[in-house]
Parts: sequence; C-alpha cells; structure tokens
Amino acid sequence: MAGHNRRAMTDAPAPPSAATGLLLTGGGARAAYQVGVLQALARLRRESGERHAGSPFGVITGTSAGAINAAALACGAHDFDRAVRRIARVWRQFRPHQVYRTDALASLDVAGRWRMLWGLARLMARWRREQPRALLDNTPLAQLLERLVPLERLPALLEAGHLHALAVTASSYSSGEHFTFYQCAQGRAPMPPWVRSQRQAVPGPLTHAHLLASAAIPFVFPATPIAHAGHTEYFGDGSMRQTAPIAPAIHLGAERILVVGAGRLHEPREAPGPNTHSGYPSIAQIAGHAMSSIFLDALAVDVERLERINQTLALIPPEARANTRLRPIELLVITPSERIDALAARHVDALPGVVRRMFRGRAANGDAATHAVKSSALASYLLFDAGFTRELMALGRADTLRQKEAVCAFMGWGG
Repeated sequence: MAGHNRRAMTDAPAPPSAATGLLLTGGGARAAYQVGVLQALARLRRESGERHAGSPFGVITGTSAGAINAAALACGAHDFDRAVRRIARVWRQFRPHQVYRTDALASLDVAGRWRMLWGLARLMARWRREQPRALLDNTPLAQLLERLVPLERLPALLEAGHLHALAVTASSYSSGEHFTFYQCAQGRAPMPPWVRSQRQAVPGPLTHAHLLASAAIPFVFPATPIAHAGHTEYFGDGSMRQTAPIAPAIHLGAERILVVGAGRLHEPREAPGPNTHSGYPSIAQIAGHAMSSIFLDALAVDVERLERINQTLALIPPEARANTRLRPIELLVITPSERIDALAARHVDALPGVVRRMFRGRAANGDAATHAVKSSALASYLLFDAGFTRELMALGRADTLRQKEAVCAFMGWGG
C-alpha cells in the first residue's frame, strides 16, 4: 500500500507549538519519486484554496539524495510552489554527466572479451598507481549543488520564520557514528543537540559539503571531509547505519511528519516458479541487494517500531500517560506503489556505456526479464536520466493524488 496514516508516541519533549515535518529518504536517482510527491502536494494545496505561499513544513529533514531535495526545498521556503517547480525542472532534465564522471572506469570502456580483459588489467594498474577513492567522480554534482541549493538564503528564511529547522544526515567513516547536521534560527531558542547510541546531532550552518557527504553512495562516490570537534572526519551516505530515520524530525519539534520513501515498504513476495531462485546472482544483483538494505530497510523498521510503540501505549491509561514525557506523533507515509527496479530495467541503456556494462549479465536460468529486473536494482540508484526520472516523478504524483483525502486531512487543507 502506498500510504499509511499512523499515530505513535515518543519520549521527545513537546515543543512550544505544533509543527509539521517532512522527511525525504535516500535512494540516489530514486529520489525523483519525491519530486513528484512534492508536485502533487503543491497542486492539492492550491486546489484546497490555501493562500499561504510559504512552505507547509516547519521542519524539513533529508538523507542521501533526499537531503539534496530537502535543502533545495528549504532554501525556497518562502515560496513553496516556486521551490518545487525549480527542483522539478532539474529532475526533468537530468543526465548522468550532471551528477558523475566515469574517469576511474574509463579503461573498461572497450568492447570484446579479450579487449575487456586487457582493459581490466589497465584499470588495475591505473588504480594501483593513482589509488582512486571511488568508482565514480561526483564533481559535477558539487557544481550542480551550487546552482540548485542556495544555502546562503537559509539563515534569513529561518530568522523570518519561514522554516523552523533543516537537518541532513551523514555517516562517519572515521568514527563509525551516524550524524544529524541541523540548522535553526540563531535569534530563537536553539534546539539542543541530542546523543543516542552511535548517533549524534551537530548544530551549525549547513554547507554543500554536508549535502555531498549525505549523498555519497558507498564505493560509488568518494567520502567527503567535514570538520568536527576540532578535527576532520570523512563522511559517506546518510542511509548507512541509520537506525531511526524519523527521529531527527521528532527531535526538532515535529508533531506530525510526512515521510516520503524511495522504495516500497513491503515488497510483494515473488511468485514461485521453477526458475525463480536458480542461478548464481550477478555482481550487480548482489550490489543492488546491498543497496536496498542500506536505503530501504531502516525506514520500514522505524515505521514498524512506531506502530508497536503506539499499540503498547494504547494500553496505558490516559492519566498515567499524562505524567510522562510521551507525546503523540502522527505519520503519513507515501512510498512507490510500483517496483522501481522494474521501472529501471527499461532505462538501463541510458547509463554511460562503462557503467552500463556492470549491469550486463547472462541469466543462468534463461529468464532474461527476471534477471534484468534483479540486476537493475543497483542501476536505479545511478539512473540520473530524464526518461527514468520523469517516470518516477509521474508515479509520485499519481500515488499522492490517489490519496488526496488522506493527504489533505493530514495537512489540514480544505477544512
């Protein structure tokens, strides 16, 4: 099911006023789905007669590519519709070269088995000589962020009350801990940082380095250095070791949170058949499975955790609950109604040739269609191509509009 409306309790102290939060999760190119959801939200708000131009979200949090979308949205918090149009314009026109270069894999961009082996030998020699830090170079993404995310606007927007807080997450390769970097208005009571097991929050101005770090898919993109506590640590994708993706929005004061995922929370079991599980998995298939574990599983676990807490606290008498620090948190979760792997399988040819070779393989069981879908899971994170991103945006719009009544009720639009 694409959407779920749930209430739960947490031990975070109640903020002075209610706030609506937005969480955009990670997933590389899959984050195009989030943009479609944002487009539908803007449309529903207009149709409901809401006249307020600013962002409907007081707290915005993001992880990985979702952190980039979150920051771009926050930097246009004074005009939500315009910010969404600006973000959508970029995602509609995406090409892989706007996000990464394939220099480190150039030696593999040759045809034929023997030439491929020769190219691999050249690649290994080059790697020993140059010691590249990742498979792909994300320098183009750094240049794109300068145009897409004008972080210099953020302090004024926070001070003017258009936004309460922006937070992005990243994982430290140096310390092994998970970090939430957040920025609030300087002139107001600061949100105190929090520390939990293997995760901590760090207040301060956000930079493009924080966004690059949050979106640095492990092995694929290089780690990003960020100064912390008087020294430099190297950070990678915020989805790694993220055990509680919803928590930052709660800590920053959100009382109800719209969560937009980048994969189905509950994938249907594959229909059994004689060739369903036969054949050794390809490297791309194994890598795609690992990526799903990093990007998708934590959100499902966190939502289920909130459900269990809610069920448990429902058994506590209201008068007893009033003496605790527990407070209700309402969630609306929107996730893709279709398998993104299957959508990606139709667009793999749009990848640069040297990257595309990683997803070519021979189906051991002869089921080429099933093999293509399974192998395209990894490709879906790197398919920054207009054909794929537009299809995901359309899916995000359709899934959101299908829940029009639930969305409007959650956001308080239309009475």
